Amino acid sequence: MSKPLEGIKIIDFTHVQAGPACTQLLAWFGADVIKVERPGSGDVTRSQLRDIPDADALYFTMLNSNKRSLTLDTKTPEGKEVLEKLVKESDVLVENFAPGALDRMGFTWERLNELNPKLIVASVKGFSDGHHYDDLKVYENVAQCAGGAASTTGFWDGPPTVSAAALGDSNTGMHLAIGILTALIGRGQTGRGQKVAVSMQDSVINLCRVKLRDQQRLDRVGYLEEYPQYPHGEFSDVVPRGGNAGGGGQPGWVLKCKGWETDPNAYIYFTIQGHAWEPICRALGKPEWISDPNYATAQARQPHIFDIFATIEAWLADKTKYEAVDILRKFDIPCAPVLSMKEIANDPSLRASGTIVEVPHKERGTYLTVGSPIKFSGLKPEITGSPLLGEHTDEILSELGYSKDQIANLHTSRSV
Repeated sequence: MSKPLEGIKIIDFTHVQAGPACTQLLAWFGADVIKVERPGSGDVTRSQLRDIPDADALYFTMLNSNKRSLTLDTKTPEGKEVLEKLVKESDVLVENFAPGALDRMGFTWERLNELNPKLIVASVKGFSDGHHYDDLKVYENVAQCAGGAASTTGFWDGPPTVSAAALGDSNTGMHLAIGILTALIGRGQTGRGQKVAVSMQDSVINLCRVKLRDQQRLDRVGYLEEYPQYPHGEFSDVVPRGGNAGGGGQPGWVLKCKGWETDPNAYIYFTIQGHAWEPICRALGKPEWISDPNYATAQARQPHIFDIFATIEAWLADKTKYEAVDILRKFDIPCAPVLSMKEIANDPSLRASGTIVEVPHKERGTYLTVGSPIKFSGLKPEITGSPLLGEHTDEILSELGYSKDQIANLHTSRSV
């Protein structure tokens, strides 16, 4: 089966997570992604948080599937020449260097555009160009704080809290992938490449739009009726932390199930939607609540919402999270078990769908990784193992027209 991005060649000058997450996604869909790495060391995540001595760490393998690795020293004249040849034959160059690094290498936008007017240059940044913090180094949690996520996450009596989900890194990579695909379509219309940039702060803000919505509502009316602080608590002039409250206006909370005393994940998330109120009452054995004026409407329920949750939790006391969800889903009640990463790793449905996959690796053996979160009717991406450092160097140089003797000389000069 042919893949939609076959024939698209991408120079991957990225490292760690945001950029590699972007290029891995494009590789899954058929692009030839050439990961350019420093000879001898490569991407820092190859050795970060290792669980097997001298083997590529899972941090690297889980972000670099389906790619080829080219080692290249772009500080040498020979290395620069190789890169120039690669630029002329490529469609996209993706980078997440510090500001100005490409320029210092001699590959300014003007030079890249001269070498290949069709080239798309895509960049991951911490903050957008011109931002007053654009000289700050940005990592995952920095982006979550600068993007508004941390200030609205956690409980109202505790500090701002960062999420374990990679809102700053992988989320930025997904945004950049969308930008690259858009630029490729645009190139088909104009015949020319362009620059594409995504900042980590902007990407987090994009995922926090409902909190920006809430800030404007709070500015206007002084309270937020779907937050736990309403109606008994007080609001300041900023969106508060809402604990486990739902962000869409439907009250929800994490509730204990059987076994919570010893299992830190024996919980479900339970959402009370207006149209589901009658089924909820029937599922809980509380049919009298359906017409009770203290419970019949969302507005009437809000002052009693934690009493309602306490009743639900009492109903859950003799049920595991799986038993509870199996009962509740028959009533069309929005809920889910709180799944640990171990449960996700072993979930047969996720294995069957290709969301969690096992892939072979030349040094590690088989390892577990994520597959494509995007599903197609006419494409099932095949996830392959990440490349060893420099594994495809000679192969790529040969494709660029270098002879065996020239390749040997490049190795001798330590340019590759």
